[in-house]
Amino acid sequence: MNQQPGSDKIRTRQQILNLLKQQGAFDSTQLAAQLGVSAMAVRQHLYELQAQGMVTYQEQVGGVGRPAKQWQLTSAADSFFPTGYAELTVNLLHALREAFGDEGLDKLLAIRMQQQIGVYQARLNAADPLAQRLEMLAQQRSEEGYMATVITTPAGELLLVENHCPICDAAKHCMQLCNRELETFQTVLGDDVIIERVEHILAGSRRCAYRVIPKAVN
Repeated sequence: MNQQPGSDKIRTRQQILNLLKQQGAFDSTQLAAQLGVSAMAVRQHLYELQAQGMVTYQEQVGGVGRPAKQWQLTSAADSFFPTGYAELTVNLLHALREAFGDEGLDKLLAIRMQQQIGVYQARLNAADPLAQRLEMLAQQRSEEGYMATVITTPAGELLLVENHCPICDAAKHCMQLCNRELETFQTVLGDDVIIERVEHILAGSRRCAYRVIPKAVN
């Protein structure tokens, strides 16, 4: 069997990591179908990534035959995705809290939030349909490293989904960052919608997800 050239091997593994990051657990057959390669090749990549501590699996029993391995990322795989200078950010937060106290830190975060709101509002048109505004917000967030997308649920609800959090380490030390994000989205999208976080990485979810509901339908 021919071996993949080094650059192709690296590319395929990055694609596997990206799929698991963005869409959650997959078995090797599903990954192979998405990547257009053989399931055997995918399994070789997965076992090597497992040896590196980047992926793990859970066996899912169902149907006939051996249980299917549902592969998912480990926390170690976060090193492959943008982290927003995590260590520097955490150290700065500690220094700011020590210098200015919690009240001073909160004021600085409020200034940062207003700056974010200005950037987002410059890209969004308040007259556009909600779905279009959300798509623009997701595009902006993706440019910031959040791997964001908009999903319409079977019930017709809109979800703003962020598959990665480049400030996750900082948010673990400063929950105000997460709270400010929710407040930012609410301000940018307007008073005619209700936004609630329904999945949260810091609570153990694979991703952060926000349900966005027009007030008129409630």
